[in-house]
Parts: sequence; structure tokens; C-alpha cells
Amino acid sequence: MSVDEAKVEDAADPSVSFRSPYFNRELSWLAFNRRVIEEAIDSRNPLLERVKFLAIWASNLDEFFMIRVSGIKQQISARVQKQSPDGLTPTEQLAAIRRVLLPALEEERTLLHSELLPALREHGIQIYNYADLNHQQREWMHAYFQRQVFPVLTPLAFDSSRPFPFISNLSLNLAVVIQDREKGELFARVKVPEVLPRMIPLPVDLCSAPGDVSSGRQACFVWLEQVIAAHLSALFPGVEVIESHPFRVTRNADMEIEEDEADDLLETIEQGVRRRRFGEVVRLTVDRLMPERIVGLLFTNLKIDPTDIYTVRGPLGLADLMALTHLDRPDLKAKPHVPVIPVALRGSADIFETIRAGDVLLHHPYHSFSPVIDFIHAAAEDPQVLAIKQTLYRVGSNSPIVHALMYARELGKQVTAVVELKARFDEENNIIWAKALERAGVHVVYGLVGVKVHAKLALIVRQEQEGIRCYAHLGTGNYNAGTARAYTDLGLLTCNEDITADVVELFNSLTAYGRRDSYRKLLVAPVTMRRCLIELIEREIVRQEATGNGHLIFKMNAMVDLELIDALYRASQAGVRVDLIVRGMCGLRPGVPGLSEHIYVRSIVGPFLEHHRIYYFHNGGNADLYLGSADLMERNLDRRVEELYPLNDPTLARYVRETLLATYLADNVRARILRPDGTYERVTPEPLGDVIDSQRPSRMIPDR
Repeated sequence: MSVDEAKVEDAADPSVSFRSPYFNRELSWLAFNRRVIEEAIDSRNPLLERVKFLAIWASNLDEFFMIRVSGIKQQISARVQKQSPDGLTPTEQLAAIRRVLLPALEEERTLLHSELLPALREHGIQIYNYADLNHQQREWMHAYFQRQVFPVLTPLAFDSSRPFPFISNLSLNLAVVIQDREKGELFARVKVPEVLPRMIPLPVDLCSAPGDVSSGRQACFVWLEQVIAAHLSALFPGVEVIESHPFRVTRNADMEIEEDEADDLLETIEQGVRRRRFGEVVRLTVDRLMPERIVGLLFTNLKIDPTDIYTVRGPLGLADLMALTHLDRPDLKAKPHVPVIPVALRGSADIFETIRAGDVLLHHPYHSFSPVIDFIHAAAEDPQVLAIKQTLYRVGSNSPIVHALMYARELGKQVTAVVELKARFDEENNIIWAKALERAGVHVVYGLVGVKVHAKLALIVRQEQEGIRCYAHLGTGNYNAGTARAYTDLGLLTCNEDITADVVELFNSLTAYGRRDSYRKLLVAPVTMRRCLIELIEREIVRQEATGNGHLIFKMNAMVDLELIDALYRASQAGVRVDLIVRGMCGLRPGVPGLSEHIYVRSIVGPFLEHHRIYYFHNGGNADLYLGSADLMERNLDRRVEELYPLNDPTLARYVRETLLATYLADNVRARILRPDGTYERVTPEPLGDVIDSQRPSRMIPDR
């Protein structure tokens, strides 16, 4: 059955009927975020881990509206009626998103108020409503307001002489109703300041309250917006404050950079970051107690559609609950994992000598990130090293990698950094680091026009007795020591001549005008990767026809590229077994007879963010295995500089296939199986079977 035939609602199995062979990208993303909140629902997780997942769910949803929903709304504004791969118009997609979200928001609030907040209270962590404070607590909070909050606040009135105030992206605000003896009912807006803690901590000696646990490990908080609401009379003297209600605005935060017209990309990105807070409003979230007349006032002045309004039970902005995870309560958190040093590097006095003896595979967060930092530091201090080149996408704050590069330049090394300024929501951080690197004398290249540099590469050029030798680190994740403790990623330290020669030429293409159309070992986007991946899939189809043992295993964050999906459909129709481990969005519909019956899709969601991309081709037993930074998405394959690198060392390749991938495919703790109808079904252990958790460190640390 062809892909086109699958669009007809008469699949080979009459019990299975689908409108399209593809899942909608946006609804698939919402299904992923549903898997995130399932971790908050799961009482097997420690309490503060559940709170963390709820905060992540809320933060993810903010980004979804800022980027994906805003993009759909722009299509509607431009009168673009292009259908999504599953046949929905932009207007239909917005309606479908809202249908999914409304019950999800209700479920999220029920979880917070009926389970998480009571459970926190039982363990001595209480978030008070201001109305529930006793006299002493209110006195302390009044003093705190006068000392810390009042000087920061700026009330803004709205009337015939004063325009409706600008409401910045993701800001929490109070809509205030005032009664004036002369002018009647008036309105004002008070922004809840982001520079203050959203949850104000009370002194420990004021934490005792009914329902608290007298354990000596108490922590009590009060919502900042409620404290402000209780003291509004101080902001509006001489008039009567009738009522106030919180609301929150989400704006379009995707920047469109006209790079061809930008003489200075750094300046253009800086301007774009400043403009982000002024984007079109795409969501208004209000407390359910807000009267309709005030909702109408906001609705009219923000110039939004009624379907952009989401009414929920407070508090708003649940991403701020992440602050609770910083409490010193190890009894309510997952047992911390202590990363280890790979066996090959333990006791190594010369990292370059170790790499010459054989490739070294790093598996974060099970392995420490320190060998990557040590690799750059060793290069900085080694008098035989001539040059260091590195790509930087998301490096985090106080980056040891960036400091190592500046140190190398201080010691006289030639250092080049390709800094991707367009890394979404990290632009400001990258601008700061780019300027610091330039001040240190590092040659900084700001990516390429029209594409993002997403490849994770570091190159060391060293003068040795035999001549120039190059060493490289190639990774699946960012050079970010912070996220390396929470993201699963693979990195390779190698001096393989073919691979390092490719890395040299790839850097040359990033820093100069040359463009290669082929590489020795690397699959490089947007040049060769798409074509090579399809050729490797087609080769597996030929192998299946010859030997009957065709097998593909792909692990990635997202899979929505239609050409690659169709290639995998062809593989399935030829009998090739296709195992996909897709953490987030998946546009491929598995298990459809005659189309994808040999394709199996699972998602792993847990304490660690599954981030590495792995592509395994069985090839009749002579397997090829590629690691890298690219998902199977059009943007990665066509509009980014990406690389997939081969894992040639038999021992390391065997670890990835027989330990890492095999464990993911057998996971019955973190895994969910994607069904043909788009639902995900959680895998559970058999009654007497083994419990297999793919995020248990003891299962994932390689021998080398």
C-alpha cells in the first residue's frame, strides 16, 4: 500500500481507519508534554521530582505558545491556508490544540491542588494563600512588603488620557479595579516584579500552622502577587481598591532575522532579542475568579481572539514552582547520580596519548563532563598544540569551556570559536560570550547566513614528532557543563585521520567561503546527510530482500520529516524491522497494516532528558552506527549545519548497540509505546519479569 493510498479511510484492517498516514506535529508535541506531566502524576517519583515535572510541563507549554502557536497564528494572519501533513488548516490546528489543552489544564490544576500541595504540606513545605496567614505572619509580610516590594512596584492607570499599558511576555500582572468618588470605576495594572522571588519565604519560626509537620525541616512561602494584592491601598492612596485579579500574557517570541540585509549579525540578533518582548499576544491566561467585564477589557485592549483566553484556577505561571526543587530536602528528591570518569581516562596523565591508543566514548550524564573540559584545558596548556577550533551553541552561564578557550588564547594558541547567535532563547547568553571571546583575542565566527550551526565539534591541531596530528571531540549535545548533568548525550574523543580531516574541512566551510559536496566519514547537513540517510535506508531494504534480517534502530528527539518517514514506510513494506525511540514529536504512524506494520515507536521520559541521536543500520550483520546532533526534521536536515559521525571502534559500537539501544528497547519503567491511533501506552514489567529502567546508571556506563 502506498502512502497516498493510506490517506483513504479503508486500511487493510477494517478495524483501523485513519485520515492520514502522518500525525499532526503540534498535537504530537502536546502528547509529548502529556508524557511529561504523567511523571508529575506518578506517585512512584519523589515528591519534589513530581513538582519539577509539573514546572517543566508549564515551561514547555509557554515555549509551545511562543513558538509553535505564534507560527500558526502568523499563517492565519497572512491568509495562508496550506494544510499540515495530516490535512488540517491553520485554523483547524488552533482549534485542535485548544480542544486538547482545556482538559489538560484542568487536570494539571487538580493535580496541584488535590495532590501536590497537600503532599508538600504533609512534609513541612507549605505555600500559603495570603488569606490564611495568621496575625504574626501578616505583620512580618507587611514589613517585607514595605521594605522589599513597595519600592519596586509601578502602578499604571488606564483611562481616556492614558493608553492601555504594554504587557510584556510571560509577565504576571494584577488587573486592579478602583472606585474614585469623582471619576467612578477606574482600572489599573500592576506588574508583579520578576526581580523578586515569586514565592516569598517566611522565617522558619513563623512556619507552624495547622496541618504543618513539626519536624524542624519546614519551609513556608507566600505567593508574591497575593502579598501585592493585599497591599494595593498603599499604591492607590485616597481611592478605594475594589478588587484585583491576576493575569498573564504570552507573546510571539520567535525572531525573524533578515540575514541577507544584516551587515552585522551580532547587532541584528541583539535587536531581535530586545524586540521579542513586544511580539503579538498569542495567549491570555486569567484566574477563573476574574469577572467577565475585566476579561473583556483585557480581551479588547490586547486585540486577541476569544479562543486565545485560557481560564484556570490560580496560581498562574506554574513554571515558577521550579524554585522548590532547590530546597535542601534530599528525602524528597531522587538519589543524586555521581558521574564517573571513563575507564580509559582514569589515571591518564596524557589525554592525547590515551586517545592515540583508541577512541574514547563518553556517555553523559553517567560519565562526567570533566574529560571534555580537560581536553580543551590540556590543549590550552600543551606547547605542542598549535590551534583549537570549536562550535558553541548553548554553553550556559559561567562556562568552563569558554574560559578554557580564552585561557588557550592567553597562552598564545590560535583559537577559533563558531558561536551560533541564533540558538533560540540562548541568544543573549551567546552574545555575552561572543563579546568576551573577542575581547580575549579569539577569532569569533557568527555562524552562517540562512542556517544555524548546530553541530557539536571541537578540533585540536597538534605538532608531533611524526608531523601534524588532529584530535577531535564530536558530540550529540551542547558544550554545557550544567545540562551535561541532566541530558543523556554521547561524545567521542578520537584522532581517526578520516574523521579529523572531515572536521578540519567542515570548520573551513564554516569560517570561509568554501563549500564541500562530500565528506569521507561524516554525514553533514545540509550537504550530504539527507541523501546519505535515505541511501542507507534503501540499502537496508536491499539487504532485507537478500537476507531477511533487515533492521533499523533510530533514537532521536523528534521525527517529523516527511521524506524520511516515507523512506521508513517503504522499509516496513519491504519487511525491514524498524525500531524508533523518539522522545518528543513523532509524525510517523506505526503499526498500520500494509504501511507501517513493522515499525515500532517508543518514547522514554524520565529524570534525565533523552537527548542523544543514534542511527543504527544492521547491514546484514556488518552494521553501521552513527551518532550526532541531528533529529529527523526538515530544519535539521536542510537549514542547519549538523554532523553525524560513525562509531568505528567495534567495542564501542557493540556497547551502543547491545547495551544502550538494547536497554532502551527493553525498558519497562520509563517507556511508552506509540499506538496507530496516536495514543501512548505505558510499558509495565511482567508480574515475575525483570524491571528494566534505561535511566538507571548501572545499566548505562560503558566499560571503556
